[in-house]
Amino acid sequence: MKELFKEVIQLNMMEETLEKEGCAKKLFAKLNTTEMPEYFNWASEIFEDLHASQNPDKKALVWTDIDTLEAKTYSYGTLLKKANQLINCFHKSGLEKGDNLYMMSPVLPEIWFASLACIKAGMVSVPTAITMTQRELEFRFETYPPNVIMADEDSASLIDKALKETNIEPKLKLVLGQKEGWIPIDTIKNESTEAKPAMTRPNDTLFCFFTSGTTGLPKRVGHTAVSYPVGHLSTTAMIGIKPDDIHHNLSASGWSKWAWSSFFAPFNVGATTTGFKFSCLDGEQYLDAISRHGVTILCAPPTAWRMFVNMNLDSFNLSCLKQSISAGEPLNPDVIEKWKKHTKIEIRDYYGQTESTAMIGNPPWMKGKMRKGSFGYPFYMYDVALADNEGNEIIEPGKAGHIVVKLDKWRPIGLFSEYIGSPEKMSSVFVDNYYYTGDRASFDKNGYWWFVGRADDVIKSSDYRIGPFEVESALVEYPAVAEAAVVGSPDPNRYQLVKAYVILNPSYRASRELALELFKHTITILPKFKIPRIIEFVTEVPKTMSGKIRRIELRQIEISKQENSIDEEIKEYFYWDFPELKSKKI
Repeated sequence: MKELFKEVIQLNMMEETLEKEGCAKKLFAKLNTTEMPEYFNWASEIFEDLHASQNPDKKALVWTDIDTLEAKTYSYGTLLKKANQLINCFHKSGLEKGDNLYMMSPVLPEIWFASLACIKAGMVSVPTAITMTQRELEFRFETYPPNVIMADEDSASLIDKALKETNIEPKLKLVLGQKEGWIPIDTIKNESTEAKPAMTRPNDTLFCFFTSGTTGLPKRVGHTAVSYPVGHLSTTAMIGIKPDDIHHNLSASGWSKWAWSSFFAPFNVGATTTGFKFSCLDGEQYLDAISRHGVTILCAPPTAWRMFVNMNLDSFNLSCLKQSISAGEPLNPDVIEKWKKHTKIEIRDYYGQTESTAMIGNPPWMKGKMRKGSFGYPFYMYDVALADNEGNEIIEPGKAGHIVVKLDKWRPIGLFSEYIGSPEKMSSVFVDNYYYTGDRASFDKNGYWWFVGRADDVIKSSDYRIGPFEVESALVEYPAVAEAAVVGSPDPNRYQLVKAYVILNPSYRASRELALELFKHTITILPKFKIPRIIEFVTEVPKTMSGKIRRIELRQIEISKQENSIDEEIKEYFYWDFPELKSKKI
């Protein structure tokens, strides 16, 4: 297995040419047919033997609190020792291979220690967002009872309430600080810095991610000892991380994207990863930290990129930056153009899920050849296609369909093993040698893919099916608009109307005149059936911690408005209330 990781390192070190693209295709074709060994422990065989043993003093993690400017640096050797001490602490508490660890904390170094320790010990890590409510924690604990919990002080108080309500008592509770009834994590300093790795088989479950629940109740996504460590070789190659890179990913540690880009992608090649703790996302502080730490690769969700491009970018020294990556939701072309204007760097968009690793995107050799708004093309670990509603593969360019992974030739290493405890959900997404992602897209005659939206997010208006992303992109092209979220609003005549929630840039104010300008603006860009019929100005929209818009919540708000009278003042404007638009009325 080491040789495969070495080959990916060599691939990423190549110049960005057509030759590199060809080498990537051959390498992943080989990986797709490689028989997995009887046992594989990534922490022991790759992190330890390939990196920590060879370069123990190399920086593995640079962490900072951007509010207080406190900073800590950990080498590969030190990070391994911290993980080993945690493993010994686990063993003393009676924990063993197969037990699970809930991690609920802001971005702190201990998240890296614990993640590495779980893999090496063969335990299941369960990342948990600090935004969880007590009820959400109770749902998780009842669904998957915790064996050990590691949390910061604030989260520990909420966890205790959820544990009491569910009558569950884990074997060990570690707190990052001090909390009655909890063991301070600092006590691990008394443990040995040596620990033996567990004998993990490739199909052993080592990761359990509760999905963000953007379209329903969270599912329990299970990944194995190979599906994430080895599967994220696709992510590593598509980002293009090199051993001398300083990589940063703006993602909360409670979600899978943190494991993608803050952990596996950099550690697969022995690069340096960075972590920034903050109380709220302040663009000035964040870009200042990017500058101070000499970050060479910046990965962020569209929410952050939209914030960054509306700042005075000339006031930051971003000369160390070599690559800019976006993931989470499609990125609007206007944002890509603005960032490139200031930094001379194209933002490369790519796509994957909690259930997978990076599967569609713009790898490094796409520089200068990308189509703004396209999220690239399928990567070689996955056999990706589009299917229509009857399950027939779509081969016609320009026709939207369901993004599916074909399983008839090979099963991608990076694809999740199961929805744990939910066979009915498994049978709903694995149909006729396809895995249905739940997302929709189209591709053009040149092979570029274009995101349409979640299958559940598609707006049905009259006889039309409308993806929200294209409407959102049109709106954010207007200078006044910082962000837009589009959903279907119930309508007795058309089933749904296109409704846009609009967040304005600071120097603009909501008004009838501005709503009129936005209606006129979209008419010049979009087909008539796609233009928004309702515009509501808001200061924020509900999102997950990873920055994804919770459209399910917005749809519920729209349904509630239809069923109940809303007393509060809503800055909402309707297309048909503007006589100025009558000549353009459909």
